[in-house]
Amino acid sequence: MSSYDIIIIGAGHNGLVCACYLADAGLKVKVIERRDVVGGAAVTEEFHPGFRNSVASYTVSLLNPKVIDDLKLYDNGLKIVERPIANFWPLDHKRYLKLPFGLEKVKREFARISPRDAANLEDFYDTLEVAADALRGLVLETPPNVGGGLLDLWRAIKLGGRLNKLKLENQRLLLDLFTLSAAEFLERWFENPEVIGAFSFDGIVGFYGSPHTPGTAYVLLHHAFGEVNGKKGMWGHAIGGMGAITGAMARVAESRGVSISLDAPVKQVVVEGGKAVGVELEDGEIIRARGIAANVNPKLLFGRMIGDVAQLPPDFRRRMDVWKCGSGTFRMNVALEELPDFTCLPGKELAEHHQAGIIIGPDVDYLDRAYRDACDYGWSQNPIVEMLIPSTLDDTLAPPGKHVASLFCQQFAPELEGGRSWDDAREEAADRIIETVNLYAPNFAESVIARQIMSPLDLERTFGLVGGDIFHGALTLNQMFSARPMLGYADYRTPIKGLYLCGAGAHPGGGVTGAPGHNAAREILRDIR
Repeated sequence: MSSYDIIIIGAGHNGLVCACYLADAGLKVKVIERRDVVGGAAVTEEFHPGFRNSVASYTVSLLNPKVIDDLKLYDNGLKIVERPIANFWPLDHKRYLKLPFGLEKVKREFARISPRDAANLEDFYDTLEVAADALRGLVLETPPNVGGGLLDLWRAIKLGGRLNKLKLENQRLLLDLFTLSAAEFLERWFENPEVIGAFSFDGIVGFYGSPHTPGTAYVLLHHAFGEVNGKKGMWGHAIGGMGAITGAMARVAESRGVSISLDAPVKQVVVEGGKAVGVELEDGEIIRARGIAANVNPKLLFGRMIGDVAQLPPDFRRRMDVWKCGSGTFRMNVALEELPDFTCLPGKELAEHHQAGIIIGPDVDYLDRAYRDACDYGWSQNPIVEMLIPSTLDDTLAPPGKHVASLFCQQFAPELEGGRSWDDAREEAADRIIETVNLYAPNFAESVIARQIMSPLDLERTFGLVGGDIFHGALTLNQMFSARPMLGYADYRTPIKGLYLCGAGAHPGGGVTGAPGHNAAREILRDIR
């Protein structure tokens, strides 16, 4: 029976980051992964002969620069290239909107459809950056626990001091971002529904709701924290797909002495005397350790991996039963014969809009209707689709002259009503997604050679994303910062001594950031040294 200092459940990016920091501090670390590949949701796989792509997570911006530097990811094979422009929206058959990088370029582009909104862009960007800067510094901080001890009191004092230094108007701004809808927040600067829709998109990525749902303003801000190659606000692509990120992390982990086991599903956390002392695998093997860090959704950990739930306080159990999951996400990869030819911007030859995030969601009303459709019918009749064609930036993913596209699709109910299963509806929903893109690029459907489908149920089965939730739990006010996963347990510790959370179900939440793994490692080291 093997023994380690720390066992990490799940070889997703946060688990690998946590392992790297712990091993670098001299701990003996074991990472256990259910699947046959490291990476969790950040993996690259061949889905059709000759065609490879990122399977779940699909783009780079939020990966924390400190994590990149500390793990020396660039020295271990990671290369990130920047998109030439951020996004491209086909608005109808004749009009489009681009979101380039750089204020003056964006103003010129937006002035084509709304000179008034273009004039307000600079103030909007400045305001958003004030908020992003205020919160960016909290990403690598451990939130204070409500009712905690002296350390938590000190954290609360530091946080209060930091916020108190903000101008009153900026404190009001943060309150607005935590409580308002994306649409209501954006309407303070913009009036054109297409401009509001363009910015609202980031408020509903990974969020099952409408742009008018309170709290989506914060989700918009969450996606403004990012940078690529030291440039704030940039979006990029990892050469080789998202699996290149976790592949580099795994190489670093193993070089620091971490042991990684694949095809090793965990049955339960072994708890003795109120303390986590190991894990039992589904084949019956027991591996012991001084502590366990779980890089899984909290609902999955506490609902399925704790053999005796009496180990958990009753109120904790009740609240975890209603931990809100489900991001309304449906994911597809397609192999393409040729690039899409958009009626609003014709041409099948490579152009900058093919290298952008191509968003089917032309205005704020479209985004709202997509959510309401999903509530009524299970999925949107006109879904929101973000399509990336990474082979336009990375020739390792497809045969010469061919392409792969990632389709990240929003407003698909986590669970279907009336006894229906996503197993029965996934092909129909996928057809609807293809048809939707085809409305704007009429050659698209015929150019599809093969497709890979990931319904919310597929995402849960394959990656443990409960309800298909890419964030391991909704980013709502009652599930963030000191309340993530709930008040009293925001410091990566849990009610079971020696059991920690190191995944996106802990602060600061979802996205390929590495921050939860970084922060959890720091707290584990405080306890175990």
